[in-house]
Amino acid sequence: MSTFDLAIAYRICPKLAHAASTLPFGDDKLRLSEACLRSLKDSLAGLRVKTWVLLDACPPEYGRLFKKYFDEQDVVLFDLNGIGNERTFYKQIDILVAQRDAEVVYFAEDDYFYLPNQFATMINFLLEHEDVDFVSPYDHLDCYTLELHRQPIWLRLHGGRHWRTAASTCLTFLTKRETLEKTQAVFRKYKRRSFDCSVWLSLTKHRVFSPFFFCRQVFREPLFCRIIIKSWLYCWRQILFGKRRTLWVPIPGVATHLEIHSLSPNIDWSAMMQQGMDSKIWTAS
Repeated sequence: MSTFDLAIAYRICPKLAHAASTLPFGDDKLRLSEACLRSLKDSLAGLRVKTWVLLDACPPEYGRLFKKYFDEQDVVLFDLNGIGNERTFYKQIDILVAQRDAEVVYFAEDDYFYLPNQFATMINFLLEHEDVDFVSPYDHLDCYTLELHRQPIWLRLHGGRHWRTAASTCLTFLTKRETLEKTQAVFRKYKRRSFDCSVWLSLTKHRVFSPFFFCRQVFREPLFCRIIIKSWLYCWRQILFGKRRTLWVPIPGVATHLEIHSLSPNIDWSAMMQQGMDSKIWTAS
């Protein structure tokens, strides 16, 4: 029997991966990291959580953040020597497949900001619907602006909000340990320099059987052609023989990736973070 409601593998590094200079925290990664971690803690309200933290070349103050916001006995810290994005993701898979503390598992990155008291809605949605394989907290702006994501979608009402299917997301997502165990070989292709979008497209099988779309994008959006090519190159077995998986996203998002040009729509995330700064909630030490 599971002891916890959720198992999290959280990876963090001291470098800014995206343009965040216009957000309230500017280029201060430590303050941004604390804001994101505190927001996750607030979103997890009422849940029993076990967390494994992958500290990739982090100074000691980053590890102290987790002891500040989570019960120390429920946190396991790993000090890593700058092994990078691909290998930390690979280690997340190892941890979450091997653990038996929780049925539901979550891949977390350090630059996501969450709405308070909302995380449980994602877990409930996952557990109460058999046709839900993965849930992303992030209502990605690309889904509304890029032709790659134009597709028929399923829309569902649950827990007072809408949920829609998506073709892909980033590497912060929720699933069952059993589902991860069955799909881990596909996610491990990301280690072989595939795009995260390529991996997701092989799982959702969106656009990978569309030669007309591919040819039309050769000159319009060559990056998308590379994404589809790498999906076939690294994940062809999943595309041809694997089960089609579903990825769902809440509307509005439960969290946003703090890439300034791709914030989840319909919420003033900068104002929410500024409010936290003004109240002096986040004071890393």
